[in-house]
Amino acid sequence: MPVASLLPFTVTPNRKSASPTSFRLTEKFILLLVFSAFITLCFGAIFFLPDSTKLLSGVFFRSSSVEAETRTGTVSDTSTGTGKDEKILLPEPFQEFESRVRKPVSVMMQFSWDNYKRYAWGSNELRPVSKQGHSSNLFGSLKGATIVDALDTLYIMEMYDEFEAATEWVERNLDFNMNAEISVFEVNIRFVGGLLSAYYLSGKEVFRRKAVELGEKLLPAFKTPTGIPWALLNLKSGIGRNWPWASGGSSILAEYGTLHLEFMHLSALSGRPVFAEKVMNIRKVLNRLDKPQGLYPNYLNPNSGQWGQHHVSVGGLGDSFYEYLLKAWLMSDKTDEEGKKLYYDALQAIEKNLIRKSSGGLTYIAEWKGGLLEHKMGHLTCFAGGMIALGADGAPDDKTGHQMELAAEITRTCHESYTRTSMKLGPEAFRFDGGVEAIATRQNEKYFILRPEVIETYMYMWRFTHDPKYRQWGWEAVQALEKYCRVEGGYSGVRDVYANTPNHDDVQQSFYLAETLKYLYLLFSDDDHLPFEHWVFNTEAHPLPVIKKQNPEIANQLK
Repeated sequence: MPVASLLPFTVTPNRKSASPTSFRLTEKFILLLVFSAFITLCFGAIFFLPDSTKLLSGVFFRSSSVEAETRTGTVSDTSTGTGKDEKILLPEPFQEFESRVRKPVSVMMQFSWDNYKRYAWGSNELRPVSKQGHSSNLFGSLKGATIVDALDTLYIMEMYDEFEAATEWVERNLDFNMNAEISVFEVNIRFVGGLLSAYYLSGKEVFRRKAVELGEKLLPAFKTPTGIPWALLNLKSGIGRNWPWASGGSSILAEYGTLHLEFMHLSALSGRPVFAEKVMNIRKVLNRLDKPQGLYPNYLNPNSGQWGQHHVSVGGLGDSFYEYLLKAWLMSDKTDEEGKKLYYDALQAIEKNLIRKSSGGLTYIAEWKGGLLEHKMGHLTCFAGGMIALGADGAPDDKTGHQMELAAEITRTCHESYTRTSMKLGPEAFRFDGGVEAIATRQNEKYFILRPEVIETYMYMWRFTHDPKYRQWGWEAVQALEKYCRVEGGYSGVRDVYANTPNHDDVQQSFYLAETLKYLYLLFSDDDHLPFEHWVFNTEAHPLPVIKKQNPEIANQLK
């Protein structure tokens, strides 16, 4: 059922009426009447004439004294069709002017979307330097990743005309009946997650129908001896396989462990318990296995049901498995006690075996390879600050305060990985060895591909602490993105964040619109904008509603 009523997007004006207390028209009363009419005319113009939001902004914020005390950012506003740069004033403190600080993020989204539509409409992603479409092998011949990934961001930012254009494309062109080998994980989090979120936000039936149709197409991936799904699946033949580079033909923890949220909602919306059964079986397989030091290795053989190489990471290959344990509990309205226990037990093992503090006082999460630590932390791992903060309130044994401190320390470390680069953007991975702290030392780890994890953590930390430094850090990221990643045709990743001038990789990732810009927007929004008690974000930042205990219709589907 649509849950758009949960969103704080509708503003009801405060209408006041007045009646005269006297019918005698004195001079004073006539002057008062004229003055009142003038005020009414002004406010009518502000609120009802075209572009009234800019006029309102000019009336209340554009005084010379305010301008002198604000910092100015330059972003291009293509929504006006002028193509000119618009100067946007950014007053401080941030918390007093949330709507004004959100504006640059909305303009960035408009610029990203307009260029995608202009140069790559229907393609999976945009090449903003060469101004053409782009598609990786993650999606096979499936099309429209950016459109589906951006649907909820468009809706949340109230870009309704763009949302309607995207909806029309989905209805007419999104087709799953093709001979295409796709990544089950990527298609689930981007396409299924994006469609589900768009349905819950807008109530449009086309999104529910497409999400269930795609979910059914993914079910053959689970046809393995253990029920652990293949990483890759041909949508037409239903034949699956794993990545050839994965240890001994293994499935990957972060891939088969990041289906739970979406599949539980697919069962709820379709009335078919098969989706929930598939992901609950994954837990059964994991529960039967011994965990080295309580840790989950990244590789599991879907045929034998045994661990592959003992490599443990809270970053790439492992990350969202832990995230989904926690969020499965939260999304169940805290009734999934098994998910809760699995999460807190895993976090305890991570803290004991992987979390370390550098000589300079930076807390980081290392990787574990066969019992030996590699003192490296990936950009992907930086989501963990937000995850730990999100779960701190439910922590056992009065560990809430400790987990919030740990979340803050990890967030600070990830911020340091940004500030220690020339571009103030974080590298793909950074190290803590040989006297180096929070710096990438290998050339193949110095790139930045518009990833969201650090900003995601800023958003969670702001929501739980309201410490203004997290908004300040978010604004620093906005400035860096504008300065180094923005090109004429959109936003591009860069190959070396330590260089003085950017060498662009010419890809505007779909997750930049789905995650990075959405988390920035929410960072500068009120807490009741997609409140955590009603919404849980999947790992692609697609909000899914909490399945309330008092909703027997949905609850029965998930038994």
